[in-house]
Amino acid sequence: MKRVVITGAGTINALGHDVPETLEAMREGRCGIGPLEFRDVDRLSIAIGGQVKGFEAEGRFNRQQMTLYDRFTQFTLVAAKEAIGQAGLEFTGELAARAGVVLGTAGGGVSTWDDNYRAVYEEGKNRVHPFVVPKLMNNAACSHISMEYNLKGPSFTVSTACASSNHAMAQAFQMVRSGMAPAMVTGGSESMLCFGGVKAWEGLRVMSKDACRPFSANRNGMVQGEGAGIFVFEEYEHAKKRGAEILAEVVGYAMSSDASDIVMPSKQGAARAIAGALADARLNPEDVRYINAHGTGTAANDKTECAAVADVFGRHADELMISSTKSMHGHLIGATGAVELLACIMALRDGVIAPTIGYEEFDPECALDVVPNEAREAKVGVALSNAFAFGGLNAVLALRKV
Repeated sequence: MKRVVITGAGTINALGHDVPETLEAMREGRCGIGPLEFRDVDRLSIAIGGQVKGFEAEGRFNRQQMTLYDRFTQFTLVAAKEAIGQAGLEFTGELAARAGVVLGTAGGGVSTWDDNYRAVYEEGKNRVHPFVVPKLMNNAACSHISMEYNLKGPSFTVSTACASSNHAMAQAFQMVRSGMAPAMVTGGSESMLCFGGVKAWEGLRVMSKDACRPFSANRNGMVQGEGAGIFVFEEYEHAKKRGAEILAEVVGYAMSSDASDIVMPSKQGAARAIAGALADARLNPEDVRYINAHGTGTAANDKTECAAVADVFGRHADELMISSTKSMHGHLIGATGAVELLACIMALRDGVIAPTIGYEEFDPECALDVVPNEAREAKVGVALSNAFAFGGLNAVLALRKV
């Protein structure tokens, strides 16, 4: 088995248009959630979200590209440019032939679906653009990264709702660890913040109208976000040989299925994924100092996740720090684990724990150290990143300081 390290990171989300902006916002406990701005927002009962503001696609992409790039693909390419640029890799020869892309997204081109349903059903048009299908398909972003950077190895998209990017990164990790590929580009992207995307989520009645308050007794639901997080996973010796900066080491993962309910989370399923990640990484519970929680701000998720953590870590649970950055950037659905991985990297590399903002009232069912409202300095050697999806599909990653 090869060692796998992260040598590049890129993002765009409600907190920042790159990694430094995002980490600064996390350290400051800044909230990126605010009023939504798009067509017909006045018809929605939910009018807040972690929307990416100040992003002008027209200045980044030419007219031909705009006909092919849905907003989720645009986000992916922006984040990939930052990540691959930081990694300093040029994909040519054998490296290009073996390296690939694994990305996560739940919805793919939701804005393209929304725009074209409007055109056909509301405006009565009988034709749509010939590139609608390649623009909205879930694998569009993956394919465009592959073409842009000459990545000819295993490339595909994972769609497992809110665990999509953790599942994707787990697959990329396994490919590098097994020796199948010397490097992989991985992460996730999502852009559901359009009228149809938010209206669909309204129907679930799990959305907050005012704020995301994970673990707080007065929490009243999740808040959607959008954006992308992209990383370069690279074999350790390959990275070391070329003198690459190493951000963190990925040391294990696990995946599980609740096999019980399509929307209600299971403590047992979450606990199996957490315990499995520790076992795969050959870690003891006391090795872990920080967990980036799934922490959606719904009553069901938060108490179930805390119960699962308590079961796995036992007495050590009281010594853990566990925070949810969804309180700042919102729930990025299929991209959420990718953006949240940045908080784990910050904990390991910089010794700064991102806070759970909006925390107001203690909940005895969430009686863990949730790092309320303010970032904290702490030495962290090992961190976990949790993702628990609708459909009962779970994925947990384990990272270590290098």
